[in-house]
Amino acid sequence: MLNYVWTFLILFGIGTAVFIDVYEISDNKYANKYLLSSQILVDSTSIDEGGKYSCKIIIDRKSFNNGFKKSLDNDVILFGKINKPKDNKNSNIDIQVNLHTPEVLIEMAKANGGDKILSGEFSSNIAMSNNLLTGKIKLEEISFIQIKSVTKSIIEYAGIAVEIALGLIGIMAMWLGIMKVGETAGLISVIARMLRPVTKFLFPEIPSDHPAVGSMIMNISANMLGLGNAATPFGLKAMQELNELNPKKDTASDSMITFLAINTAGLTLIPASAIAIRAAAGSNNPTVIIGTSIFGAMCATIVGVISAKTFAKLSGGKEIFFKWLKGKIYSLLITLILILILVMSIYLGLFKNIINNINFISAESLINALSLFSTLAIPFIIVNFLVFGILKKINLYDNFIEGAKEGFNIAIKIIPFLVAMLMAIGIFRASGAMDILMIMLRPITNLIGFPAEALPMALMRPLSGSGSLGIMTENLSVFGPDSFLGVLISTIYGSTETTFYVLAVYFGSVNIKNSRFALAAGLLADTAGILAALFIVKLLFSI
Repeated sequence: MLNYVWTFLILFGIGTAVFIDVYEISDNKYANKYLLSSQILVDSTSIDEGGKYSCKIIIDRKSFNNGFKKSLDNDVILFGKINKPKDNKNSNIDIQVNLHTPEVLIEMAKANGGDKILSGEFSSNIAMSNNLLTGKIKLEEISFIQIKSVTKSIIEYAGIAVEIALGLIGIMAMWLGIMKVGETAGLISVIARMLRPVTKFLFPEIPSDHPAVGSMIMNISANMLGLGNAATPFGLKAMQELNELNPKKDTASDSMITFLAINTAGLTLIPASAIAIRAAAGSNNPTVIIGTSIFGAMCATIVGVISAKTFAKLSGGKEIFFKWLKGKIYSLLITLILILILVMSIYLGLFKNIINNINFISAESLINALSLFSTLAIPFIIVNFLVFGILKKINLYDNFIEGAKEGFNIAIKIIPFLVAMLMAIGIFRASGAMDILMIMLRPITNLIGFPAEALPMALMRPLSGSGSLGIMTENLSVFGPDSFLGVLISTIYGSTETTFYVLAVYFGSVNIKNSRFALAAGLLADTAGILAALFIVKLLFSI
């Protein structure tokens, strides 16, 4: 399925870019070859080294509206520089673009790589009077903006993929070195035995004493505690150990898919990044999303695990599936009863009281506590692993080096997979395809009362962590961090994870080519997290 989605992202993205570009050219959106009636006031006392004078540019409102199909009420006033004016001859003019410039001109400047400068030619048949020129401006021609953006994005994201992989080398080497010490000393086995009932339920086909169990526990624990720099190395180590038990080395096993479904659910006890951004945006209660995010991420985790288990049994045939379903009927009933109890408690206001009581935690004290925890957690883990190794009298240094070598190899191995996935995501983002997809999904989201303003976050979160972080930051500044939309968008961020990145990195580390139903389980988990976030925030914060 990952193959089809990857292909779809690229083809739909490029197809959308071509469609938009062709439409804009046929509609002459950027007024190519159009002459804009203008007046230019030249400052003869200000001249740069290139012989250009500073000037004030006034574009006639009617001319601008006709050329760009706009409806401005006033003339467009710009500033820039112009070559020494000569009667009856064209002069080169550079227009300075800023936040007050009409949006269409900003787009044109960015399209030709000038961001802050838009070039053109000024022509006049009227002699200059008191440093005032009257004539027409023909701006530089603009075409294929989306295709240019896609091309630029492909190159940028390929570079980003390599930077991510290279950045992982040191972290991977360090953590897998520590893991090797813990594994040789037997500490990982001790941790695995302590959590055997949980792991046996989630991964029944994996022997309880297998190293993969300990690695998965370390990964899930690190994710829940918000230790992202430790979670990825532990997860990649777990994938390698799971692949040792995998009869088909290029095909994802049921255990791998269940493990990744838990990862893509993104269950974190304290969404530190979202809280910090809310605090920076001036929220009166940035920690209010702790409860809502845990609720959303728990729903995502439950749906992700159930989806992975259900798809696994369905892949074995109808007979196996119905036999499994019959054996789990009591478990399903108990789960439904617990969900009903939770929903009823929410409607009765019990959960709301818990959320509101989070007010006693000040943002500053929580952020300081998180900072202290993050500072001490990693040294604490390392010291405990090493002390346990000393007690077991193993060669700490040699074991660390052996594990570190493995970490280096894994980080290098994932580069092609990262390049492939990030390239597809870059094309999809830059082409305008996401806007088209939002338009297509809007009738569905309107039916469930999902705000259109939160849809970009819902679509971006599974694709890109940095992209969704940017969307959240922008929306909090526009709508306010304590508004309904501000809380909803923050909760969505804390209830989901970057599914495509996780699949690309984890499967790439063990050369899995057939991901089977992993993407479907991950996206169902994301959908559940988003819908749960909408449900809980609407219930607790809507007016």
